[in-house]
Amino acid sequence: MRLRNIPGARDAIAASPWVIHEPEKKCGLWKSVFENDHPLHLEIGTGKGRFIMQLAQEHPEINYIGIEKYSSVLLRCLEKQEELQLQNLVFIRGDAELLNTYFAEGEIEKIYLNFSDPWPKERHARRRLPSSEYLRRYDRILAQGGVIEFKTDNKDLFEFAVDEVTQSAFEIAQITRDLHNDPVMNVGNIMTEYEEKFSKKGNKICKYILRRRTQDNP
Repeated sequence: MRLRNIPGARDAIAASPWVIHEPEKKCGLWKSVFENDHPLHLEIGTGKGRFIMQLAQEHPEINYIGIEKYSSVLLRCLEKQEELQLQNLVFIRGDAELLNTYFAEGEIEKIYLNFSDPWPKERHARRRLPSSEYLRRYDRILAQGGVIEFKTDNKDLFEFAVDEVTQSAFEIAQITRDLHNDPVMNVGNIMTEYEEKFSKKGNKICKYILRRRTQDNP
């Protein structure tokens, strides 16, 4: 889907107090940004921000960081954040490829991947956010008990993601291929803009939750 460029988006982002500029300088120091010791949760690809903002509102005891690489999309997040003024939420305009420069080892407690770009061409498989390539990046920044949650309506991407877990340090703790009809995994589910749109079309939503493999289950 082609994104519409919004004139002045980059300037507005540069001036926003809710965006952490030069995030690599905060590596290992993110708790100082929020001035507390609350757990850090990260959403990669925030879209227009509905998901992470609702989380931040419902869980003031957790600090949230949203990464979005498209300026025009991030600007929509910032417009909402200007209204809400959530003190436990900041954003990075950046790329997931740079995660290991933004965050130190074990700094993040949970990672959310919601309706990520499927990169359908096989030669682009390494760019997919649930790929083994990215799982290695997540493994480094996640705390020992860290969790990854992934949702998509793209069945091919989901099956790819499930296969990639076998090559990683993680294992599937929970999984469903029909989230909205799952009596366990749908409890407390927060829908993204895409999730609402696709589910209204009748698309089933797939989700898994990953945890690190235990020594008893190599």
